[in-house]
Amino acid sequence: MSAITVQMLSRDQVRSVYPLIREVVPTLDLAGWVRFANRLANPRHAERGGVMVARRDARPYPCGMFCYRREQDLRLGRVLVADYFIALDILAPDAVLGALVSALDELGARMECDSIRSVLHNGSPEVARGLEAAGHRPEGAVLSKRVAGAWVEAG
Repeated sequence: MSAITVQMLSRDQVRSVYPLIREVVPTLDLAGWVRFANRLANPRHAERGGVMVARRDARPYPCGMFCYRREQDLRLGRVLVADYFIALDILAPDAVLGALVSALDELGARMECDSIRSVLHNGSPEVARGLEAAGHRPEGAVLSKRVAGAWVEAG
């Protein structure tokens, strides 16, 4: 089995990650993803937020990803918030998730964060198990309500 590399998404890779993000946000259209991802794929802003993408060294296509941003929390201090996790690999999805979790830990340390908050959307039991195995614990609940009744996936 080939090694897995996790790197920040570049603008020339934005479209190749679209099938992955659709696994987490099935209603997202390509134009919405491109607008969202192009803002995050700027290396000058990598210390504020971005997208990390996993690839098997022997394959050209991505097999995992998460989006991230740094926030300030009243109780926790500097927090690395990661969401839209996806790890897809027919033979070893746990290895992809493990590489993503390791990259998340390294990113949190590099960004001098005090903690990491992982947000899982629409249920994701495999990702939740992998994060819990890496020391992540439930912190609370996130509730959402759309303002003015509009449900927009990206923009």
